[in-house]
Amino acid sequence: MNASRLRGIFPAIPTPVQADDTIDVPATRTLVTHLVQRGVDGLVPLGGTGEYGALAREERVRMAGICVETVAGRVPVVPGVLDPGFHDALQAGKAFAGAGADALMVVTPYYTNPTQLGVRDYFMRYADESPLPIMIYEIPYRTRVAITPAVLHELSRHERIIGMKACNTDMYHFLEVVAGVSDAFAVFSGEDTLFPLHVAAGAKGGVVVTASVLPRTWRAIHDLASTGQLDQALALHRRLMPLMNLAFAETNPGPLKSVMDLIGVDAPRVLAPLVPPAADLQARLRVHLAQCLEAEAALA
Repeated sequence: MNASRLRGIFPAIPTPVQADDTIDVPATRTLVTHLVQRGVDGLVPLGGTGEYGALAREERVRMAGICVETVAGRVPVVPGVLDPGFHDALQAGKAFAGAGADALMVVTPYYTNPTQLGVRDYFMRYADESPLPIMIYEIPYRTRVAITPAVLHELSRHERIIGMKACNTDMYHFLEVVAGVSDAFAVFSGEDTLFPLHVAAGAKGGVVVTASVLPRTWRAIHDLASTGQLDQALALHRRLMPLMNLAFAETNPGPLKSVMDLIGVDAPRVLAPLVPPAADLQARLRVHLAQCLEAEAALA
């Protein structure tokens, strides 16, 4: 896989689980099939939305394998690797490669508070040893580690580092990154709330949380923003603001999981330390998602 396949909408999918914290296989297959049939360009299981840190290691690998089997080559599967240490992260990447993944989304090393040189060396070494090409996952409001544009520019020139998921909400940082990365490197938006601006500024697509329930709406926003129709993209994006405010009002993916039965995926359980979202939040989110799904039906 190379950067040319990093285009469009890659939903960050939640992990359906059973009462014993293992993967709910039928619900997972239903979700993946639903999204592929609605034209997504790829899937990202096992990120923060996928509750990576709360799943047992063997369940992470199982989740990746179920996604790969269900997709059956129709779109790329890019599981997240969210371990803070190099050797655990590399072991996870090798396991996902064995399960058939196409690439890996590797989070910035955290907790140790590395220097920029340390971050650079980490990703260079990971890319050298990884069995699959990688996307850098920069999310400083979770990791407390931001990567400078200069370091990202250098990393973008490694032949095995094909892109990044940008969750830094500083728009000037984003503009600086896009201005200096290699042509063989795809910057993806990682923020539902900033997505049309990111695409207009040079993102090739996005890893989008709420695309798990509204794939066609996000496809329409992407297509408008990427063809210079930013006013229309922003107008459609504005309609999703109440939904996004509710979906992220408590820690993701709790709110989203609680309403996914509206798309036929009845698997609301979250893993410790998360707890189910407040009943009032669930009720309001359900109303807004139902309205958005009704509007999305017109995009079919």
